[in-house]
Amino acid sequence: METKVNDLKLGERGVIISIITYIVLSALKLFVGYIAHSEALKADGLNNATDIIASVAVLIGLKVSQKPADKDHPYGHWKAETVASMVASFIMAVVGFQVLYNAVLSVFDGQQESPDLISAWTGLFCAIIMFFVYRYNRNLGRKINSQGLMAAAKDNLSDALVSIGTVIGIIGSQFGLPWLDPITAVLVGIIICKTAWEIFRDTSHHLTDGYDIEKMDVYKETVLSMPGVKGVKDIKARAYGNNSVVDIVILVNSNLGIRDAHDISTAVENELKKVHGIYDVIVHVEPN
Repeated sequence: METKVNDLKLGERGVIISIITYIVLSALKLFVGYIAHSEALKADGLNNATDIIASVAVLIGLKVSQKPADKDHPYGHWKAETVASMVASFIMAVVGFQVLYNAVLSVFDGQQESPDLISAWTGLFCAIIMFFVYRYNRNLGRKINSQGLMAAAKDNLSDALVSIGTVIGIIGSQFGLPWLDPITAVLVGIIICKTAWEIFRDTSHHLTDGYDIEKMDVYKETVLSMPGVKGVKDIKARAYGNNSVVDIVILVNSNLGIRDAHDISTAVENELKKVHGIYDVIVHVEPN
């Protein structure tokens, strides 16, 4: 329990770094985008603005998740991070549609002009910075085995790639194709909406107790390989934040005494925790 909480605290560091980076890069992109007349860079800046909100939501979720179990939450507050991510997905979707709306208007207004080349250099600089943030969060996420931080790292990488796409659109507009810049802004808006949908899809899956079937099959194989276990009658799993909880019904020899059956169930519990890093295991024993 204490180790899990310490990992959440360590994960806060990566999220805070992301927030600071997003604030600086968002302000820089929006400022340069307006003075250089680049719709793509402004859209990229708004994309980073949504990432600020999303990262703050994740940070709040991480902090709430650290609260111990209480009378109203006997299983703890682990799902707070998941709820925060879902809220962030709604905010990102709203901003994504706004970016799309403005970009489409810019495409059809017939008054496009090629943005200043400084906008391309700004986008390239921001892409490099975001790539280093991605590397840091990815390594930290692997170290503490945090799915939330790994998801944040993937978002960092996505933002770096969006900035690269923005640079390509801006440079292309310098070669007599001014419409390429607002078209790139449209693509950025689509990426924001796609990311929002993916976050919503994953978080709703977790909140409705969805779980990876392949993982449960692996857990079952581990249990079946243990001495004294004659079969697995049923297995269920659910996620509490980054923690997995497994309910399993095993079959044992009907001639075994209560103590022996209990020892087998304890061995199954310890093995699943040790091999697969499961947070809690509830084992039911039935005679066979």
